[in-house]
Amino acid sequence: MQKTRKPIEIKISTVVAISAILHETDPTSLEKALKEMTGGVADFFEDEFAVLDIGTLDAAAAAAIDWSAVVALFKRFRLNTVAVRNAPEELHSGIVAQGLAIDNSAVAGAGTANARAQEAAAQQAEPAPTPVAAPAAPAAPAAPAPQSAPAPVANTVVIDTPVRAGQRIYARGADLVVLAVVNNGAELIADGCIHVYAPLRGRALAGASGNTSARIFAASLEAELVSIAGVYRTFENGHAPELAGKQVQVRLQGERIDVLPMAAS
Repeated sequence: MQKTRKPIEIKISTVVAISAILHETDPTSLEKALKEMTGGVADFFEDEFAVLDIGTLDAAAAAAIDWSAVVALFKRFRLNTVAVRNAPEELHSGIVAQGLAIDNSAVAGAGTANARAQEAAAQQAEPAPTPVAAPAAPAAPAAPAPQSAPAPVANTVVIDTPVRAGQRIYARGADLVVLAVVNNGAELIADGCIHVYAPLRGRALAGASGNTSARIFAASLEAELVSIAGVYRTFENGHAPELAGKQVQVRLQGERIDVLPMAAS
């Protein structure tokens, strides 16, 4: 007898989203900044999800945000706004009314940290118990020799086939190693470093979870965009001739992306 398929299944899924930190709320200023950022390239963003972070705004500026205008503006630049982060509670109803979710991950993390700090302080405030002499314990038998712990599994994702245009590969909590060509229109994302032992075209985003020490290594850098911990650099004017066809590394220096020969430290 053939089993009836369920109308719907719910599974846990990981979705990568761009974090857009707003320092201003005027749609005209935001549009100008996005135009400068994208350099007029129509497909600079490729319908990625975006989370608006308003944690840097004061209460008055946050309350004055025209959500429908901001969402429409991001949509014109092929960014799909799905949530708002660090929003005051009094703004939640208006945000939800626009079909956006409230991202409380940062607030939840801070709350957990505060709770732990308060618990530790309470424990330190408790008076120390008066020591009581314990009766002598009988000699314990010799403990068996501890078994050697298994070696930790390396956090590395290895891809040994070409990455085609439109493909997106995300190495969550790991380094990403690619042994074949990464074509234009493809996207590599890793919370750690990215190593490409072939021509790297398309986009490469290392340190996606905020690791500023992450780097990108490529046998031949021909990328459209590289990013370390959210700081990015585009190559609309091409790559430096002295680095063409050579092994390079990409690293973050302050707020600047450096592209250097592999031999440079």
